[in-house]
Amino acid sequence: MLRIFSHRNLGLLYANIQTRISLIRSYYDLISEMKKFNDKKQFQNALKLFYQCEKSNHGMISGAAVSQALKSCTNMKDFQSGLILHQRYSSLIEKNKYSLSSLIHFYMQLGDVNHAQILFDKLKNKTVGIYGAMMKGYIKNNMPQKAIDIYFQITNPDEKNISLLFNACARIATDETLNLVKKVLSNLPDRYQNDEYILTTAFDVFIKCNDLSNAERIFSKLPQNTISYGNLMSAFNKTNQPQKIFELYEQMKINQIQLNPSVCVLLINACSALGIYSISKSVSEQIPKSYLDNIFINNALIDMWVRILIYLLN
Repeated sequence: MLRIFSHRNLGLLYANIQTRISLIRSYYDLISEMKKFNDKKQFQNALKLFYQCEKSNHGMISGAAVSQALKSCTNMKDFQSGLILHQRYSSLIEKNKYSLSSLIHFYMQLGDVNHAQILFDKLKNKTVGIYGAMMKGYIKNNMPQKAIDIYFQITNPDEKNISLLFNACARIATDETLNLVKKVLSNLPDRYQNDEYILTTAFDVFIKCNDLSNAERIFSKLPQNTISYGNLMSAFNKTNQPQKIFELYEQMKINQIQLNPSVCVLLINACSALGIYSISKSVSEQIPKSYLDNIFINNALIDMWVRILIYLLN
């Protein structure tokens, strides 16, 4: 009798385990599919899948699934749906750090900084992701100093926190924020020394603060592309260093990096500042023909040739 009872219990236990495994798979399938849609920027599809599961099998809805739904609402700027999700699943959200991070990000995108702050202050054990969501939100809402203040509350900031700090510093662009960036850079853990995001945001700070010697030093470590060259050229243009712009252009040619209209204008401006006919003629001939209809390039070329003519007449 005991043996029969044991077999029955084992059978029930096995069935229960199989049901739980199936349910767990369903959780992860839902989250995985929603994440795929969000990663592909198919936010409407992610939200549609969430609502379908909500109706057909409410038990599949987890904090992580709500987090993905909040991300969809945020990116779609569907703030009404996001507010409903918060109201409906507040108990689930409060138990899941990823959902809380998504909710803080949602309210920051909505511009409701006070609500995001209330959620943040309620948390006892804050993760680097939660801190990052607050920093990103403050930057989004033009409160960079608040983002800097939050950074100093983090015990072990990760690369995203550091990048956000530098982003906030670039927006303020004072000697104080410049020195802060230098200090943080000099004390970076080895694993972050060559982090692309950290270096890119630090480069932006140096450009904004006209610290071009440090900008050049970091530039060599950055991915070489038209945008990074253009940013450094623009800084040299503002400080009237045309020769530096030509040096960068030569590097672009060596690295086979294509010109874009903005870089063409910077090159033409450098020619105007230098006032040498042969260089101006050579550069103007290297501008792609497809760009010659660009009004900014045309205006820059007219200005350049007028200046060259004045130099020649004098």
